[in-house]
Amino acid sequence: MGVRAGPLEKLIERAGGCAIIDGGLATELEALGADVNDPLWSAFCLISNPDLIKQATIPGFLSKGLSIEEGEFLLRKSVKLAVEARDDFWKHLQKTSKHNYNRALVAASVGSYGAYLADGSEYSGHYGTDVNLEKLKDFHRRRLQVLVDAGPDLLAFETIPNKLEAQALAELLDEENIQIPSWICFSSVDGEHASSGESFKECLDILNRSDRISVVGINCASPQIIENLILEFRKLTKKAVAVYPNSGEVWDGRAKKWLPSECFGDRSFEVLAKRWRDSGASLIGGCCRTTPSTIQAISRVLKNKS
Repeated sequence: MGVRAGPLEKLIERAGGCAIIDGGLATELEALGADVNDPLWSAFCLISNPDLIKQATIPGFLSKGLSIEEGEFLLRKSVKLAVEARDDFWKHLQKTSKHNYNRALVAASVGSYGAYLADGSEYSGHYGTDVNLEKLKDFHRRRLQVLVDAGPDLLAFETIPNKLEAQALAELLDEENIQIPSWICFSSVDGEHASSGESFKECLDILNRSDRISVVGINCASPQIIENLILEFRKLTKKAVAVYPNSGEVWDGRAKKWLPSECFGDRSFEVLAKRWRDSGASLIGGCCRTTPSTIQAISRVLKNKS
């Protein structure tokens, strides 16, 4: 028996049919002085500066000399910090007579195997011939268990570049009998296929068979390709669609730097967010290089409609 997407469905309904996702965590951490130029990405802040917290994995923490127990503790801490921040904010709001906020949900972010490799393969989907379905399930299993035990409202599988990893995650949710909603969002480079070159029909045919997956979508792709992908997803699935693109800049995973490219500002996101909502997106936000002001711009235009 599968889970119901109650919390997500209710949030989307309360938001008038389209809810808001937050923005690029690592971008804001950098703005606050954090150094995220590390294979752990922003998860390094759980070690170096937890008071400031993306992609945290037990193997990643082990590579930094931490024990398994310490790595699991940091994973739990990542969820607990987010829950505490949400609860403190909500408690403060209750002292205000009037506000138009919905109580936020905390999603435990689960990055792809490629994000752990830190070699850019989350944007190519090419993991090598030795990576099979069981290896991917084994890679994700313990992290999934630890994160769920920490008490998030949902799981957000992000930047998934290929069909094999999507299948591994869908099967793993069943094997572990996960009882909180999940979403799976893919990366795409050309705006027509997953980063691996596989068709989204192939990918979504797998996810459509799982009622543990409430939402599917795209993240960390260029804003330019999002609208067409929403329209394509709406043809391929009855699940809600989430989109949270990056700023339009391109990340060079091997050189570990952002390449000069067209960058979409807040005004562009305002215009695009309306089009994405009207095209059928139920959750809209931002990923890398988007900022709190980007999310404010999206929120402003979506709330005006609601």
